[in-house]
Amino acid sequence: MALFELTLILLLIAVGLTALSRWLGIPYPSLLALAGVGIAFLPGAPTIEIDPELALALFIAPVLLDAAYDTSLRDLKRYRLSLVLLALGAVVFTTVVVAFVGWKMAGLPIAAAIALGAIVAPPDAVAASAVLGQFKVPHRLNVILQGESLLNDATALLIYRIAVSAAVGSVMLSDAVPVILLSTVGSVAAGYLFGRLSLLTLTRIEDAASSTVVQFAGTFAVWIIADRIGLSAIITIVVYAITIARTAPRQMSARRRVSTYSVWESAVFVLNVLAFVLMGLQARSIVGRLSGDGQGDEFVFAATVLAVVIVARLVWVFGYVAIIRRFARFDSKEQRRDAPTFGGALLVGWCGMRGLVSLVVAIALPANFPGRDPIVLAAFAVVLGTLVLQGMSLKPLLRWLNFEEDTTIDREVAQARVAIMEAALDVLSRKTSAAADVVREQYEAQRKIAENPEDAQAATEYDRLRLYAIKRQRDRLEELRRDGTIGDEAYHRLEEEIDWSELAASSAGRFQSLTT
Repeated sequence: MALFELTLILLLIAVGLTALSRWLGIPYPSLLALAGVGIAFLPGAPTIEIDPELALALFIAPVLLDAAYDTSLRDLKRYRLSLVLLALGAVVFTTVVVAFVGWKMAGLPIAAAIALGAIVAPPDAVAASAVLGQFKVPHRLNVILQGESLLNDATALLIYRIAVSAAVGSVMLSDAVPVILLSTVGSVAAGYLFGRLSLLTLTRIEDAASSTVVQFAGTFAVWIIADRIGLSAIITIVVYAITIARTAPRQMSARRRVSTYSVWESAVFVLNVLAFVLMGLQARSIVGRLSGDGQGDEFVFAATVLAVVIVARLVWVFGYVAIIRRFARFDSKEQRRDAPTFGGALLVGWCGMRGLVSLVVAIALPANFPGRDPIVLAAFAVVLGTLVLQGMSLKPLLRWLNFEEDTTIDREVAQARVAIMEAALDVLSRKTSAAADVVREQYEAQRKIAENPEDAQAATEYDRLRLYAIKRQRDRLEELRRDGTIGDEAYHRLEEEIDWSELAASSAGRFQSLTT
């Protein structure tokens, strides 16, 4: 009961902290981390131990799915070099450097040191995007940070799984390569298969609440099944989410889609809050278990890992940017223009805040894992330190860098908005009723200004024609994303506009039927 009450209190506090973070221009996880630590060390705060497998499934599966769902395949392909160098190269580099420090400084076994490196290697874009969304950051940097956050989780957690298995004696590090290959190929295939099966189920459910429950249950089921049969649950979830994201929006009603998106947004926020609470409580128990003589050394080790993590990311990012820019001199003018800048490298390197994934996998270490307490303490120091040091300094850094305003998404939205309005006008051109004239007039005005849809009071036939035109708009919007004219961010913004237009037309139609 104490944990439930504490959770409710922190959730309410989190609402206030989120508003404060917007006003201060800092990521809300930074304030949540500090609040969680403060509450954890209050007298009488309970000591909580969470099952490792439950922690991974409960916290990581929904958050990974939510991030993967919003991933643009077009943008991933466009910036694939930077993403590979960050999601794979930076993770491996950080893991190796931290593992070396853990082996030399703390005397950790090689496998345990690698596990520590994998835990603290993947940055979390939740914290960065919370503040980047308040500024006109170049679209390229946003895509890279968000894509990296998704893909580096899969890389780091796969290394983590192998290292943990090696540390407890269930697999040898020399067997890592075939394990990775089999796990990766099998996970990709399983994720796609699960995604197709899920689509068959979701298309047969009309109730919004039931559909949302099935989505959550399906996410946890995919994670559990993949884990039980020896696949990478992380890669499986990512492929599963991307498979659904490319098809499900077109097969769901607007009401179900709006409801589902709202629930998922709230759920991910709650999971972040709960993760910070549990991490704070876990850290308190770890500090209490540390021996008095070695306690100072453990804190020095944790601080050293924090410094190494920050420096390693900056070194890697500046290193590969310097190499890319050197070779870019021989490319075309357009390619040179798209080459990364050192200002962008500084921002990407500094947006290395660790968050939910590092918290959960640290807690998920088995109780008998060698060096578990110093590893979890170091992970907590990295999460708290990066959130406070880097998170709270992002706003002044962005002001100092002073990036030019990037209107890439706005241009795509305006372009697509005109296209879908023209699609609606085209399909209505064959209708000759007075109501059709009214609808055409509305869409003509929307096409000319290419801005927010006009809100009109409609009769039954008017709403029916609006819904008829909206269907064509959806078809055209889908075509624009499929052929790569627009990315997923522009697609989802326009999809939401069409959803609300459809809901308005449907509601008005139902009202008319009730009053006649």
